[in-house]
Amino acid sequence: MVYLLIGAGFGAGAWWCWLGWHPLVPALTHAITPTPASKPPVRSTDVGAWSARLGARCVPLLVRCHLPGKKTATDLRTLAIPVERHLAEKASAALAGLLIPWMITALATMAGLDVALALPAWASAALSALLFAAPDLSLRQRAARYRAEVRHALSTFLDLTVVALSGGAGVEQALTDAAGAGQGPAFTAFRRALGQAEVTRTPPWMPLGELGERLAVPELTELAATTALAGHEGAKVKASLTSKAATLRAHLLAEAEAEAASATERMSLPVVTLFAGFLLFIGYPALAHALSGL
Repeated sequence: MVYLLIGAGFGAGAWWCWLGWHPLVPALTHAITPTPASKPPVRSTDVGAWSARLGARCVPLLVRCHLPGKKTATDLRTLAIPVERHLAEKASAALAGLLIPWMITALATMAGLDVALALPAWASAALSALLFAAPDLSLRQRAARYRAEVRHALSTFLDLTVVALSGGAGVEQALTDAAGAGQGPAFTAFRRALGQAEVTRTPPWMPLGELGERLAVPELTELAATTALAGHEGAKVKASLTSKAATLRAHLLAEAEAEAASATERMSLPVVTLFAGFLLFIGYPALAHALSGL
């Protein structure tokens, strides 16, 4: 048994070395397809990583299981992460969860310990399920942080647009000037969307609306609708944008206050736990002495 496990370990190591020395060549369609102008920078591992290649074998099976879900697919579009890469990472994580308990059991067996087979079997199933869900939780947090960053940038973008409108600029010129005055991934996405509108000779509110739908930021979609109304019906866009910026700042302030209150409540939990442990530490000797005297 021990020799079989050692041989399997050497075989797995040789296979991973071969994958590292002979990386998979990407498809020609992926190599020549241009990247959409409004995509944010992708902050994830390279698709050519060994873990992604190892889990890529299970991607068709996961797709047939109707994965990813609707909410996960929205988060993937927000971060511009390919669905295949995410599913490959989930499959690799689940496979690692299946193998880790058995590897620990093999090491324990080689050390002379007697481990029941039911323990690594249950641990393997639980760890595999946990690691299979871990990429979704991480993706959800990253998408939420990026949307919050876009909302904060949008508040500044609205203020800068109002300033440009006050200086006598038109709606399109005001949007372009406001997008060029900021920095960061959100302003980069704004500039790319407006640049796409300039290249394709389409109204700027159309790519802004598409960007808001892809990022799942309704405030950006509302901005596109407001500018579209100004472009077609001559509405008072300056007053509308000023009011929208004030409303957005109020919402962001309310969210910040709610998050601060939640953090304050979470800080009290360790103190309560520590106090309960202290009471248990003090009261246990007296309780044990009283019980031993019965």
